[in-house]
Amino acid sequence: MNFIGLIPARYASTRFPGKPLAQLGGMTVIERVYRRVSEVLNEVYVCTDNQRIVDVVLSFGGQAVMTSSDHRSGTDRCYEAFQRIGSDADVVVNIQGDEPFIHPSQLRVLMECFSDPSTQIATLVKPFTIQDGLEALENPNSPKVVVDAQMHALYFSRSVIPYLRGIDKQEWLQCHTFYKHIGLYGYRSSVLREITSLSQGKLEKMESLEQLRWLENGYTIKVGITQEETIGIDTPADLERAENYLCSL
Repeated sequence: MNFIGLIPARYASTRFPGKPLAQLGGMTVIERVYRRVSEVLNEVYVCTDNQRIVDVVLSFGGQAVMTSSDHRSGTDRCYEAFQRIGSDADVVVNIQGDEPFIHPSQLRVLMECFSDPSTQIATLVKPFTIQDGLEALENPNSPKVVVDAQMHALYFSRSVIPYLRGIDKQEWLQCHTFYKHIGLYGYRSSVLREITSLSQGKLEKMESLEQLRWLENGYTIKVGITQEETIGIDTPADLERAENYLCSL
């Protein structure tokens, strides 16, 4: 099977404008993401709506493609880029441009999901640990996932799911394995074309989680498990934490 890695990267982030070009340990965030992904995938592109990002990617020897500034999501941006590139890849891997510490093992786990020919879409989860604590579990910025016996997603929510009735909240992490969603996606190219034509659904609007649109419309999402933590950069404070993490390595 042929895979292509696409890294959507917007310049005009509300909470952190210019985030992809921010310096992290002497290298831009987008270059760190690109180099990580290139350890696993031979065909990698940054897809963006900003010429400055294109120029930076080309300057370090990467590949980039310009896309519209009107896209609602990274998924939509990936599909336009896929069309512009003219790739014949079987699977498109969507890697967020603000995940400079993505692990090669995570990409491999995601790709392995497609060894099952019935897989339409794949994503990753990481089990919450007791050490994470209840505060991390209840954080609405960290979506949770419940899965079926075949490791297909049943639902994604910003709330804690499932609810453990009759058990004190302080004991929840000891009594059940809760899964945190890791925002890495793979789509069969034919499925990517289909899901980008879907209208927003009620659940997606309520939870502000794009993947619920796909579930609402009957698509299945295969879930792979990773034990690796990632550090997403949404704010300047996250960048500072990432710098501290680099210094600790």
